[in-house]
Amino acid sequence: MKNFRYVARSKAIAARALGDETMVMSATNSTLFTLDEVASVIWEAADGVTPLEDIVAKKICSAYDVAPGLALQDAETLVENLVQHGILLASDQPLLPASATGKEAS
Repeated sequence: MKNFRYVARSKAIAARALGDETMVMSATNSTLFTLDEVASVIWEAADGVTPLEDIVAKKICSAYDVAPGLALQDAETLVENLVQHGILLASDQPLLPASATGKEAS
């Protein structure tokens, strides 16, 4: 699936930060996920308009001692997993909120 560039948080979830981790529950099947510190950084930065490469470079590589290529590969794997569970949305185009496009979500 790695043909995505942008990621956004799904609206069909409930999330709460607990220290450096984030607890996320899927509203569709009540599955609970615990995102570790690095996954939480990606989660918080997943605004739908910032490329994943930028999130990794500016938020992950600058804060953790990890090579950019490896960090991006790990981030893509994480995003794929969370997309499969409906926690994140991913696209090759920016994912603008409905309010930014002038359309209401249905």
